[in-house]
Amino acid sequence: MPSVENHRRRPDVVDPELIGGVERRELVIAEPDPAWAAAYRDHEVRIREALGDGAVAVEHIGSTSVPGLAAKPIIDVLVVVPDITAEEDYVDPLLSAGYELRVREPGHRLVRTPERDVHVHILEPADPAIDEYLLLRDHLRRDEEDRSLYERTKRQLAARDWPDMNAYADAKTEVIEAIKGRARSAREERAAVDVEHLS
Repeated sequence: MPSVENHRRRPDVVDPELIGGVERRELVIAEPDPAWAAAYRDHEVRIREALGDGAVAVEHIGSTSVPGLAAKPIIDVLVVVPDITAEEDYVDPLLSAGYELRVREPGHRLVRTPERDVHVHILEPADPAIDEYLLLRDHLRRDEEDRSLYERTKRQLAARDWPDMNAYADAKTEVIEAIKGRARSAREERAAVDVEHLS
């Protein structure tokens, strides 16, 4: 999945603002845990209570959102807000709800728990990253072969030494892009079948 902090590499964003600077954290790939889904649901409620109608959508993303997939034990949450520049509408309420601001970059904010076990990515509705997150998640939920490939890749990379989590995430990019390519093809095939059934 995209990095939990700098969620995508964009040519127009050289240095996203990392509140607190670069961190070196132990990289652990944990066995799948049903508690991840329950933890997500708890945070979804917390976020929706904090933002009310200001949360256009809230989704569980990242590896912990895929049953049966080993993952870093960090819950990734996608929150869509109407206007990313209106931080007073969502950052302030989320800080009041106990989250901390970690990343500020054009089109993307990230808040997290003080324990650093939940990362909340905040985007606007038109951001193409939303479809990318959901495309990968939904494909990995369906496709056992790609799910196994992704897990093997993560375990191999986790065995290496990385300066920070973003370096590890960037190393997965080639495999992720290949999986997303297959996911797009599979989605197009399903759409074609649906159209054929409607004809």
